[in-house]
Amino acid sequence: MVHLEAASTTANIADRALVADSAPSKTKATVLAGWGRYPVLETELFAPRTKEAIHHIAAHGNGVVARGNGRSYGDAGIGAEQTLWMGAFNRIRSFDTATGLVTVEAGVLLSDLIETFLPYGFFPPVVPGTKYVTVGGAIAADVHGKNHHRDGGFGSYVESFLLATDGGALIRASRLENAELFAATIGGMGLTGIIVEATLRLRRIETGWITQTTVVAPDLDEAITALDAADSATYSAAWIDCLARDKQLGRSLVFLGEHARLDELSGKAAESPFLGTSVPRFTAPFDFPSFCLNRWSVGAFNELYFRLGARKAGAPFLVPFESFFFPLDGVGSWNRIYGRNGFVQHQSVVPLDAARTVLPEMLGRIAKRGDASFLAVLKKLGPSDGVLSFPFPGYTLALDFPMRPGLLAFLDELDRLVVGAGGRLYLAKDACQSRATFEAGYPGLGRFRDIRRSIDHAGRVRSHLSDRLGI
Repeated sequence: MVHLEAASTTANIADRALVADSAPSKTKATVLAGWGRYPVLETELFAPRTKEAIHHIAAHGNGVVARGNGRSYGDAGIGAEQTLWMGAFNRIRSFDTATGLVTVEAGVLLSDLIETFLPYGFFPPVVPGTKYVTVGGAIAADVHGKNHHRDGGFGSYVESFLLATDGGALIRASRLENAELFAATIGGMGLTGIIVEATLRLRRIETGWITQTTVVAPDLDEAITALDAADSATYSAAWIDCLARDKQLGRSLVFLGEHARLDELSGKAAESPFLGTSVPRFTAPFDFPSFCLNRWSVGAFNELYFRLGARKAGAPFLVPFESFFFPLDGVGSWNRIYGRNGFVQHQSVVPLDAARTVLPEMLGRIAKRGDASFLAVLKKLGPSDGVLSFPFPGYTLALDFPMRPGLLAFLDELDRLVVGAGGRLYLAKDACQSRATFEAGYPGLGRFRDIRRSIDHAGRVRSHLSDRLGI
């Protein structure tokens, strides 16, 4: 195991930060979108460089929400009137090697944490499908990864944070101090205030490699069975062929993973136990024409991907952490693949006892429609800490749809199936669910509204998401 030389080390990545000043930098009204590039909305954009500037916005702004790296998919990161870009707050303040506790500003990316601390044997405890999300955004969405069934979400590893609230007051919240506010902020989509700084626990690891095992599931029922059987695995997720039909409906490759120990490495892996973070190998140079993604192109990709993956089934093998956790990060601006109209990701969770009934119905309708993408993932989730956190014990299905005529009506159909099964949709991915769908899926909404009103008396913090859904 590699250790830091000192008991406490302070790392600083401020070289890329903007020069500090005492007032918020403001642009004229502009248009923003989430990673899905739908919807595109107008907002007034601010780029604060100091805590004083954040205080000013918190005290005098209206319809404002913080925005990190813009990786939420829909309208969650766009203020109803004003948007606060937190990119200049990208410093790592301190790190304790004895406890793994790190204190960072909200604009620090998970990729920054990995690049800084992986060589010393530390890794974020929870990572979503991209490393290019900010810590503030990860808390606001209570992001989950392939280990939620066993280890919970990102919020489970947050010790405390500083929140700028109505009137510009800075409040520290933890499980022991302002506990209700703490629980509402985790998964609260930035609606309780502006996260300025946070302290969280990193995971100790011995290498940057993952020992992966691939299980072939000929249909959805077998995929669910394989995920159930892998409850003890640290990481598990299934790629689903969303266009397969009939007896092959939901055929999948189930990926299981563990952090590799140093004594498990050999050859080139042993020579580079911690690897290095990489930049995208390829960048989509333009918006792809809409005809590029169709039943035949996606079907051909899925067939090839399934066959190549099936060849690796059986014995465990080593893969770099980036290819296991962040395969799409290898393609810069991959959202352009869906064309200039963008795409919508539909991610839902349904209870464990409903999964074998409702998920086949959903996949059957998706396969019949025929325009879902090659990105379809099934994961098992556990309980969550946040009042509005998305996960609960069940199965989550996530897949992308290019924005085309008739899509929103089709997604309404899927939403009705989810609600009927007692499920809900992920707010960080949402761009179009109805208020009725949202209210049916989040029983903690009343409690959240009460906490939010108690801290934001003037109702200054509002996003397009919160206005659309009446949060």
